[in-house]
Amino acid sequence: MEVSLRGRSAIVTGGSKGIGFAVATRFAASGADVAIVARGREAREAALKSIGATARGKVLAIQGDVAVPADVQRAYDEAMTAFGKLDIVVNNAGTSRTGAFEEISDEIWRQDFDQKLFIRLIRLVWPQLKERRWGRIINVLNIGAKAPRAKSAPTSITRAAGMALTKVLAGEGAPYNVLVNALLVGFIEADQHVQAAARAGIPLADYVAARAKDIPLGRIGRAEEFANLACFLASDSGSYITGTAINVDGGRSPIV
Repeated sequence: MEVSLRGRSAIVTGGSKGIGFAVATRFAASGADVAIVARGREAREAALKSIGATARGKVLAIQGDVAVPADVQRAYDEAMTAFGKLDIVVNNAGTSRTGAFEEISDEIWRQDFDQKLFIRLIRLVWPQLKERRWGRIINVLNIGAKAPRAKSAPTSITRAAGMALTKVLAGEGAPYNVLVNALLVGFIEADQHVQAAARAGIPLADYVAARAKDIPLGRIGRAEEFANLACFLASDSGSYITGTAINVDGGRSPIV
């Protein structure tokens, strides 16, 4: 099966590293014009160069923090100026911030919702998707949205809210052929795991091996594997899939 995104334009938040970078790379190689949004200049510029090496369309890198309304508006405006339209939105920005409930301040709760609920960018793009009667929105969450553990707040709470948002928008978008789905990450190669290993003071290989013991497939996932599924959902090949939350976790989640 050929999965093509020729003629489509996409915006990917958190697109300079890890899963977001892999998704943007796959989209660009499949023919889409792609804008990545990320905060760090060096990572953003490196991603732009790498994605551009295999791209079959335009590639744009935009500085922005999705928790800042003005940044979201500017990212949208820059992508629209470059591409003329947006067909696909991948909401990927955010980190897995966790802690004991009583230790989480109001400010941390607010920051997590601002970063992970994705409302602002979707609200900007939504009208044109309905007007053209074609659109794809992919919300990147994690398996904690379905199966939260103790001390997994605030991220499991905000991710669950993202799953609810996915279902609401799928219902509203369906009459206009705007398909909205969520992909729930298990343990996928990402920069945040490099940072976690460093904080724990252990080699990355040991950190990964310890985490892989809980995965039925016996290994962590590759970002490219995640990107392949995202590309399928973003394409015409995924035209009858909406309102669902798919685990991409090697079988780790106890919830289907």
